[in-house]
Amino acid sequence: MFDILIPSLVDGLLLGFVYGIAAMGLSLIWGVMNVINLAHGPIIALGMFGIYLAFTILGLNPYLALVLVAFAGLVLGILIYYVAVNRVIDAPHLSSLLATFSVNMIIIGIGTAIFTVSPYNVDFTLGAVDIGPIRLLWTRVAAALAAVIVTGLLYLFLFRTRTGKNIRAVANNRTAAELMGIPSSRVLALSFGIGTMLAAIAGGLIATFFPFTILAGGGYELRSFVIVVLGGLGNPLGALVGGLILGSLEGIIPVFMQTSWVPVIEFVLFVFIILVRPSGLLGSRV
Repeated sequence: MFDILIPSLVDGLLLGFVYGIAAMGLSLIWGVMNVINLAHGPIIALGMFGIYLAFTILGLNPYLALVLVAFAGLVLGILIYYVAVNRVIDAPHLSSLLATFSVNMIIIGIGTAIFTVSPYNVDFTLGAVDIGPIRLLWTRVAAALAAVIVTGLLYLFLFRTRTGKNIRAVANNRTAAELMGIPSSRVLALSFGIGTMLAAIAGGLIATFFPFTILAGGGYELRSFVIVVLGGLGNPLGALVGGLILGSLEGIIPVFMQTSWVPVIEFVLFVFIILVRPSGLLGSRV
């Protein structure tokens, strides 16, 4: 049993790091501006196709291409904010939900027209190493390391830079931040851009070891909702912890029961956390 359980757990944990990055973007946007980004899934899918195009057309190493994907995600997020979110930021939540859902449908529609719904994959490998019963794929190890680095950089940005402190100030009290001279509109745009960038990075990392379509982001968006509830809605670092928990479950559950039970248990956990600890395991603010 342990010969199967331990490798599955390790594999799930490595995936959990990437899930955490995906959820971190969703959590950051909610924590700063109280907006649930329903375009999160298609943006993850765009990150996948960004890596695919950079690898197949430009011949770039996927991990170098990740820098370009991250920058494109940042710019796209700022654009989405000013076009679709800025006008409804103070409106009831339904308005922002409909705005981001419209962006969701636009991205899926354009993506389907260009790429169809046929599966794509990035034909890239770094090999594997066997450590006892555990077989580590280096692409997953590299993705986990990238997720840790991104998390560390985000933490330093939020807690050690003036701009990061402005973001936290706006998240805590936007009115007070504006009275102190902080340009809240630009801070909100940057926050949305960073959240989008994190989603694109996660998609790019996932593309290095799973096939994908333009619709693939939907499953990771649902996982992201479970993760941010686990870690604390609005807590980016808590999202990484939630990702590790969810990844562990996805690794362990198939050892004991059919894989089809995985989403059932994940969403039972989702409802349980909402009922028992709505603020999540690690609080709820940036």
